[in-house]
Amino acid sequence: MKRLFVGLLTLALLAGCSTGKDAVSQGDTFEFVAPGGKTDIVYDVGDRKHVPNLSGDDLMNEGKQLSLADFTGKVVVVNIWGQWCAPCRTESPEMEKLYQANQAKGVQVLGYDVRDYDRSAPQDFMRDRGLTYPSLYDPAGRGLLKLSGYPLNAVPSTIVIDKQQRVAAVYLRTLLASDLQPLVQQLAAE
Repeated sequence: MKRLFVGLLTLALLAGCSTGKDAVSQGDTFEFVAPGGKTDIVYDVGDRKHVPNLSGDDLMNEGKQLSLADFTGKVVVVNIWGQWCAPCRTESPEMEKLYQANQAKGVQVLGYDVRDYDRSAPQDFMRDRGLTYPSLYDPAGRGLLKLSGYPLNAVPSTIVIDKQQRVAAVYLRTLLASDLQPLVQQLAAE
């Protein structure tokens, strides 16, 4: 019975990843499918789809709400992280570097903290690293369910959103500021 279940699950996953020519397979809203197992997916302007509004508690300011809609008209780099994630320790100062270099050009970094059930640990993580960009606090990752099919286990991962709130790129790996700099410059100039 276990083999049958695993076999059916494998077939379902393969079928789900085989539809469409890229990660935005149909309609006008973002539906994630990893094409051919790619970890860097960049969309042409005509292929970009609107992202659902991500919102939730502000990690550093309890009782305050943050929303992707708060940054309409800006390029938004949504970085999904957790203080428990070793690669995030390398990536977070890079996101701060990207933010500091580009915020005056209309680029916003927005952290998205997941799987941290004690709020004080990710707060300490941000303070200890001098991170000044805001971060959503969503321990269960429920808000990410709005991103149809997005791999919740891909931490760290980054979604780059253009000024019209459309997904311009998805990265399912650890990034350096220099990896994102050319893209955010291009998007800021659009």
